[in-house]
Amino acid sequence: MTVFSLVASHKDLSLDTVARLSAGAAGVGAALTADRADGAVVLSTCNRVEVYAEARDGDVDAARERLVDAIAERSELPAESVRSAFRVLDADATARHLFEVAAGLDSAVVGEREIAGQVRRALVQARAEGTATGSLVRLFESATRTAKDVGARTALGATGRSVVSVALDLTEELRGLMDEAARREFWSGAAVLLIGTGAYAGTTLAQLAERGAEAVGVHSASGRAAQFVADRGGWALALGGADVAGAAAEADVIIGSSGGDRQISPERLAELRAGTDRPLTVVDLALSRDFDPAVTELDGVDLITLESVRLAAPEQAEAAVAEARALVEGAVTEYSAARRGRTADEAIKALRRHTTAALDREMERVRTRHGCTAAAEEVHFALRRMVNQLLHAPSVRARELAAEGRLDEYEHALEVLFEIPAPATARAETAPPDGCPAHGTGDDDAARRSA
Repeated sequence: MTVFSLVASHKDLSLDTVARLSAGAAGVGAALTADRADGAVVLSTCNRVEVYAEARDGDVDAARERLVDAIAERSELPAESVRSAFRVLDADATARHLFEVAAGLDSAVVGEREIAGQVRRALVQARAEGTATGSLVRLFESATRTAKDVGARTALGATGRSVVSVALDLTEELRGLMDEAARREFWSGAAVLLIGTGAYAGTTLAQLAERGAEAVGVHSASGRAAQFVADRGGWALALGGADVAGAAAEADVIIGSSGGDRQISPERLAELRAGTDRPLTVVDLALSRDFDPAVTELDGVDLITLESVRLAAPEQAEAAVAEARALVEGAVTEYSAARRGRTADEAIKALRRHTTAALDREMERVRTRHGCTAAAEEVHFALRRMVNQLLHAPSVRARELAAEGRLDEYEHALEVLFEIPAPATARAETAPPDGCPAHGTGDDDAARRSA
């Protein structure tokens, strides 16, 4: 089995393209597991879409093409465009990339902590859909643990920077709020409308509370606003129906994070804001855009987008980034060694089957000639223990060679010395049953004694 990934992000593509690919990748894991991919986990965030998959060794190319076709079909993009948009990473590169992503090292805001939760939720979703294989679970759980270590043990994790925090910082800058007192005064008196109840909405509400916001209304087209607010202390106000239009008319800040199919057009926003001349800051954190970019042409309206956040994201101190990268590098090395070590399992099992089968054949001949005596069973037990001791060193060496990427040498030696075929083509030998097959089971012996 081989793990690989398809990766597309803000570094190589426009956010609009990433949004279309993200829509195409949604649910693709469930569609693939019935085909050539044995498992898949989709990670989709505000600036990336990545598919982590596992396929049989000989089916990787076919599984990759099936992924491309499925995403193209769902996104309504040409297959060639989808194929060229994604970078394909092999097993080792996939692990390194995911560990860096989860740690916030590959984010538009380097060191952001939100991505670790998104990585964790991607695995939860795949498990719920039944598309998470054991290898993918180990990969994602290891990446999540590493992200937690980066957050706890490095200066990078202590900064608390995030996409949301940078967006709110930009809001303050556009308002000319240069000192802490002015910022606290603004947020405490600002009317804020938050659209959406997803992960970013939760982070946004928490950030607004930290900055002193008091008048925050939350709207969700899905009707989840009331539960969303209740789950977060109940201090914000859930809005619906006509209340939303009124909140939009009176808002100082509108934050969109729903990622729905519909955009608020300049005409609709102008209609909602008719009769008011108060400045409005629109913060659009949705990958698929909750607002038409043209709203910035309206008088008194400033627009902050994910692209704005990317351009304004502060650079982290080199020492903090280097510290985080060193921790990630160590974790990747440890994970990769353990993964390669597990590939030796089949070779170890093949050698054990070969050896125990030879032992069982010899014991079968002994029992046929001498019967199932206590001495014969004692010899059998002693020989099995000896076989286990003899196999210990070759088993350890197999895992060591696998960790070094030299398992093929071990498999070649098995084939040359013992005529044991490579595990991929080996077939388990059928071992004779335990006990005394030459004389039947204990019940058969009892029947003969009574006859």
